[in-house]
Amino acid sequence: MTDTDKATGGRTRRAAGTATAAPRAAARGGTGRTVKTPAHAATPAVTLPPTPPGGIHEPTVYVVRSGEDPWIDAELQEVRDGLVETVHELRAEIAVSENGIADLLRDSGEGAGDDQADTGTKNFEREHEMSLTNNARGMLVQSEKALRRLADGTYGACESCGSAIGKARLQAFPRATLCVTCKQREERR
Repeated sequence: MTDTDKATGGRTRRAAGTATAAPRAAARGGTGRTVKTPAHAATPAVTLPPTPPGGIHEPTVYVVRSGEDPWIDAELQEVRDGLVETVHELRAEIAVSENGIADLLRDSGEGAGDDQADTGTKNFEREHEMSLTNNARGMLVQSEKALRRLADGTYGACESCGSAIGKARLQAFPRATLCVTCKQREERR
């Protein structure tokens, strides 16, 4: 671990195409495994705040709406575990989908004798698979963002107005970043 990594708690995002130790493994206290970030998923280098042990702060750090019980460790850990599981599932789904897209692209060149219906079907299948993959990538980004918000203590606060999102809403949809009012306002636009 470099001095920079030590100063940031080991949570420095590397440039795309580089191997890094998985932050969730460090958060669990286990050994980090190396994850290769694909070059096409390039994101700017971002330094993340140090992750507290277990990947969550004290429950009193997270805001709740008036009338709601404060978060307890077990609830936060359940949300975090669900998000980590979702991240693993989405990464596996994306890998399978990318292989499927590669196969469809490889097969598209062999259709010299295909009629228009066969060509249209192949195009539809390829575009459908690409759409599903892009949707999974979006959900992956949202899940990773929710894990970062848990780690930095901002989970539960609306990104637009700063008020509490609501514990029940977050338990049903842990990737939520906006309160109901701000979400409705966004959807009307």
